[in-house]
Amino acid sequence: MKKIITTKNAPAPIGPYNQAVLAGNTLYTSGQIALHPETGELVLADIKTETKQVMENLKAVLAAADMTFENVIKTSIFISDMNNFSQINEVYGEYFEDSSAPARETVEVANLPKFVNVEISCIAIK
Repeated sequence: MKKIITTKNAPAPIGPYNQAVLAGNTLYTSGQIALHPETGELVLADIKTETKQVMENLKAVLAAADMTFENVIKTSIFISDMNNFSQINEVYGEYFEDSSAPARETVEVANLPKFVNVEISCIAIK
């Protein structure tokens, strides 16, 4: 059985999807971009600020499912320019311990929703 996870502390979906779905003990989040949850405005000052907003949005979705980044087992990172990888990775790394960091892939794509620079989703377990 699946349970829909929603929170006002992360951006509302902009299409026919939910912020996350909990299936058993496994949480599947939708990709998060740097939309500020209160204002709905994009946070694009620089790539580090943008990535931090993405991670804070993911943090809020995880919290709504009573989880933290410690529960994350897999992330998917989509970026529009691989030249931003090191800066994205630096911010991303602040949310995980190296010894227990999740598996992940990072893929450069031609475009992302609202023409942002980074989108991240994750899978977490209780």
